[in-house]
Amino acid sequence: MINITVEDRNGERQQLEIPDDISLSLMEVLKASEYHILATCGGMALCATCHVQVLEGGERLGNANDQELDMLDTLPDAGSDSRLACQLRIDQSMDGAVFRILGATEE
Repeated sequence: MINITVEDRNGERQQLEIPDDISLSLMEVLKASEYHILATCGGMALCATCHVQVLEGGERLGNANDQELDMLDTLPDAGSDSRLACQLRIDQSMDGAVFRILGATEE
């Protein structure tokens, strides 16, 4: 199992336990866990509505690709620890990571 911690927009944290053989992105897991992430583009790195801040464990995640970096550059609140949840595949490198949701919410 992969354990991650998610901090919502109210600062409340919840630990999620995710099967390590799952083939989903962080965005898909967050949506399935009833976090209200807009994810307008459906995971294509075209909208940045699934913006998350990596509070812990970012050094273990793969580097962002050019398309993700270009999209993050459009966000006024993006920092060096910002990522798009749609571009982060769930794997063992995420075990113990902490993510803060910053992206747009569903209505």
